[in-house]
Amino acid sequence: MTSSPADVLELDITGIAHGGTFVARHEGRVVFVSDTIPGERVRARVIPPQEGTDAATRSFWRAETVEVLEASEHRRPHIWAEADVTRDPADRPGGADLGHIDLDHQRVLKRRVLSEALDRFAGTGLVAPEIEPVESGDGLGWRTRVTLHVDDEGTVGPFAARSHRVVPVSSYPLARPAIAEAALALQGEAPGRIELVEPADGRVRVIRREETERPAKVARGFRRKPTPEVIHETVNDRRFEVDATGFWQVHPRAASVLDAAVYGILDGHVDDAKTHYDLYGGVGLFAATLADLGGTDIVTVESSARATQHAAANLAPLEVTAVTARVDRFLATRTGGARTGAVVLDPPRAGAGRQVVEGVHALTPDAIAYVACDPVALARDLGTFRTLGWNVDRLRGFDLFPHSHHFEVVALLTR
Repeated sequence: MTSSPADVLELDITGIAHGGTFVARHEGRVVFVSDTIPGERVRARVIPPQEGTDAATRSFWRAETVEVLEASEHRRPHIWAEADVTRDPADRPGGADLGHIDLDHQRVLKRRVLSEALDRFAGTGLVAPEIEPVESGDGLGWRTRVTLHVDDEGTVGPFAARSHRVVPVSSYPLARPAIAEAALALQGEAPGRIELVEPADGRVRVIRREETERPAKVARGFRRKPTPEVIHETVNDRRFEVDATGFWQVHPRAASVLDAAVYGILDGHVDDAKTHYDLYGGVGLFAATLADLGGTDIVTVESSARATQHAAANLAPLEVTAVTARVDRFLATRTGGARTGAVVLDPPRAGAGRQVVEGVHALTPDAIAYVACDPVALARDLGTFRTLGWNVDRLRGFDLFPHSHHFEVVALLTR
């Protein structure tokens, strides 16, 4: 008799998957299981498939651990009490999916995820680096940006893991202390989303986005949205302006760590007689790195007009051209030549993709620094670069998001 997705199964956990779940097998089918560790034996409740999906024909199932039968030596009490395995899976908040694992072992597992992604998608011969800690301590209190939600009953909190249901919590151990305090003080809020941001000045901004918010109609269309508050972040001795609602790394040391990493791998590859590119440039962090390396002709490309505006201001009086454009469309207008020096490629989580990789290749740069927040997307793009004749000379990994499955990797590519 075969099992059905309503079952609670006993499973032996054999590996970790990309995305913070773990791998088991049951009757020949792969099962991705949350809240466990390789080497454990657990009881896990299989999550019913979405409506319209034939469970019997699915090649894999997803399941949630409800009891640990044989615990790993690396298991620890969860850093977020509300996310502990003793709580019903439906009530566990998301965002700390490795919080039950010893911090050093989390980095071992993240390296394993990267290694398996490289082996599968990037071709042979690449060795995953160790995932470096960026701070000593317990890995708590680092989130400078937190998004919470308010449901129709006025409950404020994070979403439960892998759902859009708000769950109340009494602590926010990954948040900066001032953000945690501000989050716990929220009450009487309208349904919607609340973003809490603590920039370099240490003052928490509470940004409310109500579900009922709609642009007010005026005679000739719609009123413009309010201009976001501009905040400031600091990397070394350089000050960056950025919208409070715009993108900036969530760990307070992340921008400086990645700036130093890119500087280190591109040192010696930036010729002041050539043009250098910062693609997916945001508010200009890596364009500034290229300038610090001696670049004098730098182009930063970003699809957000607000971010491009900030980049131009942040980089003045440097000779930097800030372009508002999608990177793929921008590259389609460029031609290669001897004047292209270094390229910094910092794509979103989905990666650059073949079209962008081929566009960068067509620039014929001297070197590429690829900054990645997703190991599988990185591996796919590295595989494409390698088929085009590029070498991956160096890889560095950074544990910028302790107790979550996320981490960053910086790669150096040369001809």
